[in-house]
Amino acid sequence: MEYKILGDNLPVAVCRLNTGETVKCESGSMSWMDGTIEMATKGGGFGKMLKRSISGDSAFINYYTAAAPGEIAFASSFPGAIKAIKIESGREIIAQKSAYLASEEGVEMDIFFQKKLGAGFFGGEGFIMQQYSGQGIVFLEIDGSAVTYELEAGQRKIVDTGYLVAMDASVSMDIERVKGVKNVLLGGEGLFNTVLTGPGRIVLQTMPIAKTAALMKMYLSDKK
Repeated sequence: MEYKILGDNLPVAVCRLNTGETVKCESGSMSWMDGTIEMATKGGGFGKMLKRSISGDSAFINYYTAAAPGEIAFASSFPGAIKAIKIESGREIIAQKSAYLASEEGVEMDIFFQKKLGAGFFGGEGFIMQQYSGQGIVFLEIDGSAVTYELEAGQRKIVDTGYLVAMDASVSMDIERVKGVKNVLLGGEGLFNTVLTGPGRIVLQTMPIAKTAALMKMYLSDKK
């Protein structure tokens, strides 16, 4: 498979499939395709359907296979970016529930349970995230722009709620309480931050949709 990401802040991933190649996505993610691409909707068994539903995705997956060479496109649902990440053996990634757009057939999605109670309650991503393994490219939706860091072993990055998109499975996630009464009451950053500790890659986003929605709600309330 070859691909290109077009559209600047309103992006689309355009994939060029050779005969017999397959890409997959959750229901409703396909934007356009050539007539040489054939679609098949599958559930993959009750267990897999249940896991996808729990993690916030559609229970069914659409598979698109090229009967002859052709293109298929997947557009982002929110202004921002699309990040293509290569999944390979020994380098699985964990992502927020809303990030998945599409992937090659060899990529497997499973649910990831946050084992630390504090990170689950206060880290902003919840107890359930998505884990991708196998082999191939996965396309993730980014709110705003994507910023990637490679953390060394023991290196920490402190992140506000909602800014984490994905991280290597080797990265650990915990929470840290904001210190100082004035900082908590007047700093505007809340009571907890998410702490990511390497080694591994992390992908952050610059405009979380939840924060954008909160600002829009505040703006619309002021206009009434």
